Amino acid sequence: MSDDGQDAFRNVHRKPGLQIWTINNMQMVSVPTQGFGNFFEGDCYIVLYISMNKSSVQSADIHYWIGKASSQDEQGAAAIFVTQLDEHLGGSPVQHREVQGSESPRFRSYFKNGLIYKKGGVASGFNHVDTNAYNVLRLLHVKGRKHVTASEVEVSWSSFNNGDIFLLDMGKAIVQWNGPQSNRREKLKAVVLAQDIRDRERGGRAQIGVVEGGHEQDSPELMKVMLAVLGQRSGPLRDPTPDDQPDGAPKNMVRLYHVYESSGNLVVQEVATQPLTQDLLHSSDCYILDHRGSSVMVWKGKHASKEERREALNRAVGYIKAKNYPSSTSVEVMTEGGESAMFKHLFKSWTDKGQTQGLGTTYSPGKIAKVEQVKFNVMQLHARPDLAAQQRMVDDASGDVKVWRIEDLELAEVNPSTYGQFYGGDCYLVLYSYQRSYQQQYILYMWQGRHATKDEITACAYQAVNIDNKYNGAPVQVRVVMGKEPRHFLAIFKGKLIIFEGGTGRPGVVNPSQGARLFHVRGTDELNTKATEVPARASSLNTNDVFLLKTDHVCYLWYGKGCSGDEREMGRAVADVMSRQDKQVVMEGQEPAEFWVSLGGKAPYASDKRLQREEPFYCPRLFECSNQTGQFRMTEVEDFTQSDLDEEDVMLLDTWEEIFLWVGISANQYETKEAWNSAQDYLRTHPAGRDLDTPIIFIKQGYEPLTFTGWFNAWDPHTWSVSLFEFSYRAQRR
Repeated sequence: MSDDGQDAFRNVHRKPGLQIWTINNMQMVSVPTQGFGNFFEGDCYIVLYISMNKSSVQSADIHYWIGKASSQDEQGAAAIFVTQLDEHLGGSPVQHREVQGSESPRFRSYFKNGLIYKKGGVASGFNHVDTNAYNVLRLLHVKGRKHVTASEVEVSWSSFNNGDIFLLDMGKAIVQWNGPQSNRREKLKAVVLAQDIRDRERGGRAQIGVVEGGHEQDSPELMKVMLAVLGQRSGPLRDPTPDDQPDGAPKNMVRLYHVYESSGNLVVQEVATQPLTQDLLHSSDCYILDHRGSSVMVWKGKHASKEERREALNRAVGYIKAKNYPSSTSVEVMTEGGESAMFKHLFKSWTDKGQTQGLGTTYSPGKIAKVEQVKFNVMQLHARPDLAAQQRMVDDASGDVKVWRIEDLELAEVNPSTYGQFYGGDCYLVLYSYQRSYQQQYILYMWQGRHATKDEITACAYQAVNIDNKYNGAPVQVRVVMGKEPRHFLAIFKGKLIIFEGGTGRPGVVNPSQGARLFHVRGTDELNTKATEVPARASSLNTNDVFLLKTDHVCYLWYGKGCSGDEREMGRAVADVMSRQDKQVVMEGQEPAEFWVSLGGKAPYASDKRLQREEPFYCPRLFECSNQTGQFRMTEVEDFTQSDLDEEDVMLLDTWEEIFLWVGISANQYETKEAWNSAQDYLRTHPAGRDLDTPIIFIKQGYEPLTFTGWFNAWDPHTWSVSLFEFSYRAQRR
């Protein structure tokens, strides 16, 4: 790096937080903190955000922001400085290209109070920050609900419309005018923005007033001020404009390209389409990942040439032009080992170097890999919500359990002596009750047998609603597809969970005799064990596990060479539940002839040595599901916190193993219904080829379990108290 480059970054610090520079005469000039969030349309900016995770590991994101009136020279200088800053920070930051009006959710998340676009720029002689200046007259058009933007528009009634909010800023006074069709959250966000302008630009010395559009007569003094500036209004205001233009193009197609130089020419060669796997990326190369034109990501291998790494950002921009994508297309550039969460989510599986294995991992169907079931202390769950979330365990499973079966489309209580025995021809509802902070909590599991009828599955959902209503909406609802039982579901049956492939558990119904039946037992203790019926053939065996073979005369307990003592112990416990017959222990390699005869003859089976598989780790992602703009949309929320949960919407939290649908107390029925459908579409169209049977967990505001709250840093259980009280009071008044 040149001496000039070193000088430019002399004041760059590595403390967590935000640092911003603007490009002035082709140099980086620091923006003071009181100017954060103000962006001049004629300028380019560089924004550095350094964050620290719970393990005290730092990560950095570098954004360069392009104003719509900025010059090509300024844009070029900003791109060069970004590359040099990346090198100065060791090449680990993720680089982002941001275009005015199309900023990424991550960029917008840095400015909680909103973005303000200002006319002019350095070349126009405008000062970036002029605190305590009152000779101001401007009209700001405020848009957005989650992340607010405010653009300077002509100071005239012709700039107004019925659906948005406008701030008339006159220096010593700021008047907020709320369009008749704007909603409560938009109004609150605009107030926060007005307060931010007052505090940062006026030193806290400016009056703020609010006028409700359509009810201007209620604010006569404020209207006098507005009319003095804007004049009399003639004719009706314009209809509202949508916050986002609908984009009908599907976003699920992903393509990976290898990018390299050949004889002085840039070559972009397609490598693969979805679903992508991590082994496609080679450390000696650079790649472009095209997410259906909605975003373009560049991956730089750690052993790629210095020239290739430096040119990564320019190549992404060149690729966008070659594809005729909009200039506002999102661009991310990252180095091997510093991949963004979004990048990892586009791959079928992803393992970070040095990643440790989780506590109790799951099995993949069709795989013979052995997964160690690591024991953990369940007493840690309440003290560590993050552990509860990662383990998908709300408690130690010592609460009360009640089970119903769907019979003739109605609920029929199941005899407690058969709790834990589930038949593939049935549907069940399992209500789990437990105490947390002296308050009763509920989880309602809807277990769907693989061979149950559509009518029974529908009735199961209908009866779940009835039970939910009976408990005033408190239960967390979890759809469980046969064979995809979550960990807590296993735990509540204390190692006695047995899943029969077909048949029914209804009393008085005799299931047809199937001869020998084979059950695969997995687990090391009462919290993680289940027995699943598999085809009674030798090929179903696995050298790493325990199997039960039940015949008319004897129950064989088969121990594979790779199973542990704990697994054998749980196999014996399941065998005692399943059969009162004599148990005959069979060690792999010492099977009697009758054993193979019962399985239809000896045949090859999975007998490779024990294989370890690390559980893929993916960062959770939060989406807002809303139809506030007139069209149902899912919008991702970056760096989410509890405050991002909007009580007027439905939120989708994707933790990879589970999908949570969180319903705010003021969400409308359409959003709630569409959220269910969108969760299914989200899984079906996910570029990583997600499992369509991933559990979907339905929870209501105020009844969040630890498995949900643990994904949020510093969750406050009292946040909702006032809102819930007001909602309950309003409901009673109706």
